[in-house]
Amino acid sequence: MSLVIGLTGGIASGKSTVSNMFKEMSITVIDADVEARLAVMKGEPAYNQIIAEFGEEILLENGEIDRQKLGSIIFHQSDKRQRLNEITHPEVRKRMFEQVDAAKTNNEEVVVLDIPLLFESKLTAMVEKTILVYVDCDIQLQRLVDRNNLTIADAKARISSQMPLSEKIKLADAVINNNGTLDETKQQLLQILAKWGIKQK
Repeated sequence: MSLVIGLTGGIASGKSTVSNMFKEMSITVIDADVEARLAVMKGEPAYNQIIAEFGEEILLENGEIDRQKLGSIIFHQSDKRQRLNEITHPEVRKRMFEQVDAAKTNNEEVVVLDIPLLFESKLTAMVEKTILVYVDCDIQLQRLVDRNNLTIADAKARISSQMPLSEKIKLADAVINNNGTLDETKQQLLQILAKWGIKQK
């Protein structure tokens, strides 16, 4: 049996760092953001539904969806954002389930679903265990400002659009404190896996 782990965190909390640690251990990581991009590519079912809903003016010259143009529409209109989610989320989940099934067929011991909004989107039913990557608020803010070249105000707005990490802690099966060094983060990950009976080869 494969253990399906949901990996989540807040923006600039270091989730991608932990995701890469799993990959270095040769553990399959299925990234919801990647699947969301692939689900709306030309020729995919969601692509046609999005054009029917939002019109051809959201397309680039090559026929692909202009993500920035679409983003500017849904950012300001919650009903449009809701509609886009209704179109894309089932397709993303379907793609992820197919990959989980493939990993189980290959008898992989662990499969990781990297889902930024795991708790907000109520997708915990897709996984058996959850790991939250946590950082203190001031570190999260500084990392986001540095990484995305944002003003403090813009960074705070992005952070506040998500469920606070302090809330997510209560929902997660395990928490990795990512305030320290990479090595400290890795040790915490290995300890969690060992506790769950996953031994590193």
